[in-house]
Amino acid sequence: MNKVKWGILSTANIAQTQLIPAIKRAENAEVIAIASRGPKVHAIAENLGIERAYESYDELLNDHEVEVIYIPLPNDLHKEWVIKAAKAGKHILCEKPAALNEADLEEMITVCNEENVQFMEAFMYQFHPQHMRVKEIIDSGEIGEVKLFKSSHSFYLTDRKGDIRMNAEKGGGAIWDVGCYSVHAMQLILGNDVKSLSFKRVADSKTTVDISAFGIVELENGIHGMIDCSFDMTERNEYEIVGTKGTVKVKNAFRPDRLSGNGQITINTLTTERIEQTGGDIYKQEVEYFSNAVRTNGALTVQHNYSRKNVGILHAIQQSVDTNQQIVLADYVCND
Repeated sequence: MNKVKWGILSTANIAQTQLIPAIKRAENAEVIAIASRGPKVHAIAENLGIERAYESYDELLNDHEVEVIYIPLPNDLHKEWVIKAAKAGKHILCEKPAALNEADLEEMITVCNEENVQFMEAFMYQFHPQHMRVKEIIDSGEIGEVKLFKSSHSFYLTDRKGDIRMNAEKGGGAIWDVGCYSVHAMQLILGNDVKSLSFKRVADSKTTVDISAFGIVELENGIHGMIDCSFDMTERNEYEIVGTKGTVKVKNAFRPDRLSGNGQITINTLTTERIEQTGGDIYKQEVEYFSNAVRTNGALTVQHNYSRKNVGILHAIQQSVDTNQQIVLADYVCND
């Protein structure tokens, strides 16, 4: 199988430190071009060993050899450049959150389908095998009937003045940046629709961006969720499933790459405790998964459905913190 040729739309830190190295590790992909707005891209391309450097995003889209575009732009620019890339005939891996409301996401998916290009939101954590193992443990009945999903994702953001995540107009805030992982994992592991939710936030006094958020979710099958996310706490990235007979906890749920890809699952019952270790290269596996979908024209319907549910829940959470009210999803209407 010929390697899928990737182009990187932006010199964002995540592209330089995570995706580009992952593409180089992948067996079915290669990065051939990178673009930025200005001449700095040439030195970056040389440093990263990328043969082509473009001083505008449009030049990258006009490169006929580039098959896939990776988009790590600020959240508010995702829709514009996903659509432009699709109309240029490029497949697209777009950083999370792909969109800030349901209408924008649906338009993005529709255009990609019309242009016959693949599109996926880049939740890299899901490709670590520890999550499939958690589902196997739940399905085995070892922890009994599931009653509660708990998830925390936080880190302490030190330089808040110039960080784009502190800009509300660009889709900043802890909910969209790190809370999205917990919401996505709740869907990935449990697969149930949300019935209602209620969240509160701690807002930055200068920017009004949520630097922390805390909430309770009720799923349609009666399972409840407890989610917190923050830019104002020590680093945590974990979830726990609580059942009638025991618990299963994933300590490094969203960033196992920071521990050389090592996942750790702890299973507790009344009489036993067991720790399982499992490894995985999440960014490499994400790149290979998407490249394979491009080469085989594989269906990404499941990924699109996760994205639809995720953005709907996140937008409802945003409405909950803005209005300080419980949101019932059956009654919820996105007005954006």
